[in-house]
Amino acid sequence: MATDAPPPSKSQPHLPTTEEFVEVQESAEFGELRRSHRSFAFPLTIGFISWYLLYVLLSNYAGGFMGTKLFGNINVALVFGLAQFLTTFLIAWWYERHSSAKLDPKAHAIKSRMEGGE
Repeated sequence: MATDAPPPSKSQPHLPTTEEFVEVQESAEFGELRRSHRSFAFPLTIGFISWYLLYVLLSNYAGGFMGTKLFGNINVALVFGLAQFLTTFLIAWWYERHSSAKLDPKAHAIKSRMEGGE
């Protein structure tokens, strides 16, 4: 037995229907949001995975190079390993800035329109 949901009150947002979700998904605005995300995330993901695989391959097949001492007991492998952590944090910081500036405003506008029932 299906019951109808009560109408939204002022404190409760409008609950979009399936048709409204499909309509938004097919909109140019949502397509632009998706493109903005993909054009940032995919190249960075590919770049980081390539950088990580380079580190792994060098560690396995270029032991002499990776064992080269730079100063004291610090060698190339340690510097590259620490650089992995640094690049992870830099990418997260960069993505947060990109998301706040480019993605969040577009997503908020779509969300507001859907919850407003417009």
